[in-house]
Amino acid sequence: MKEKIRNVFYMIWYWYINTIDNNAEVIFMNFGFSNSDEKIELEENDEKNRYSAQLYNLIVTSIDIKGKNILEVGCGRGGGLSYINRYLSPNSVTGVDLNRKAIKFCKKHYPEDNNTFLQANAQSLPFSDNSYDVVINIESSHRYTQPELFFNEVFRVLKPAGYFLFADFRDDHEVERLELQLKNSKFQLEKRQDITRNVVEALKLATPGREILIKKILPGFLQSLGKNFAATEGSPTYNKFLSRKLVYLHYIFKN
Repeated sequence: MKEKIRNVFYMIWYWYINTIDNNAEVIFMNFGFSNSDEKIELEENDEKNRYSAQLYNLIVTSIDIKGKNILEVGCGRGGGLSYINRYLSPNSVTGVDLNRKAIKFCKKHYPEDNNTFLQANAQSLPFSDNSYDVVINIESSHRYTQPELFFNEVFRVLKPAGYFLFADFRDDHEVERLELQLKNSKFQLEKRQDITRNVVEALKLATPGREILIKKILPGFLQSLGKNFAATEGSPTYNKFLSRKLVYLHYIFKN
């Protein structure tokens, strides 16, 4: 029941952001990654989204994607695919998301020729077998009602020897179930990394900027909810990561 309530909340929140934010203030919707020993180089325009971009960089640069055809399932408002496209030289990028307004936003804001955005269900992807070199899924699967169907779909649309780059969080007591679902899939595990500490570091560093943005785009009565959704320092979600009641994991799988 708790999981269902959380999923409904996330669905409403994504809908709300996609309804009110017409000025592209929010293009990433992930918690972010920080390693105090490493900082990626970013153009000035991208600096405000540094920690979210660093999460994508960590996950996607774990393999060489230059010249590859990339699919992101759960692309949200497209900030991650835009970063990949502009910095990492793929051949093409395709983003799918269940939210119609998010896809409309992406089509408007990312008009490059090698971009494709489609509304689609992660658990029933509208692509042929063996279509993509790499499938990415970041901070999205926790909302899927049947993630095992999604994992099967990823395996189907990946080319032989293709890569599935996966990162998401779970309540500590849900990790075992996730790992069983992944174990029952047909992928070959190449790497598993617990990045909870790095996510907490990113959340702490990103808090000042995110609180300014929350005050800018949300009415006062929603700002507390906004801080919890963004996991700003001191919020209930932040504290769950800090105490490891929420765990953030990163996996690399090969088809």
